[in-house]
Amino acid sequence: MKIFDALAVSASALSAERQRAEIIAANMANAETTHTQAGGPFHRREVVFSSASPFKFALASAGGIDTPPAGMVQISQVVDDPTPPVMKYEPGHPDADKDGYVAYPAINPATEMVDLMGSVRAYQLNASAVSATKQMIQQSIDILKS
Repeated sequence: MKIFDALAVSASALSAERQRAEIIAANMANAETTHTQAGGPFHRREVVFSSASPFKFALASAGGIDTPPAGMVQISQVVDDPTPPVMKYEPGHPDADKDGYVAYPAINPATEMVDLMGSVRAYQLNASAVSATKQMIQQSIDILKS
């Protein structure tokens, strides 16, 4: 692996973790949303990471000249959590069914916070990897100067 490849891998991981954090934040923001445009309560969403297709990154690089490094990360899909909604008896609620029950999203704030902490920690680790790589590049340049 070339030294600049480490930057590319970390950059792809930073991007994926940022997107993951945005999905988690949307889950938390919609924890009480009982009615969406699609109808029914909000559904918790989860991300699925995968190894990025080398072909995709080869096209994104300058004319596809360089072969992309192994280990690139991407979010392959965002899926709805299949957990059924939580039914609460609230007969006065505008979204209550004929029996007085309201369907709330099956979102546990503690689970979302743990997921967010994991995402933030992974982001920090990748940012540290970028910093270490930059330091190695700078030291290499300094050695070549002398």
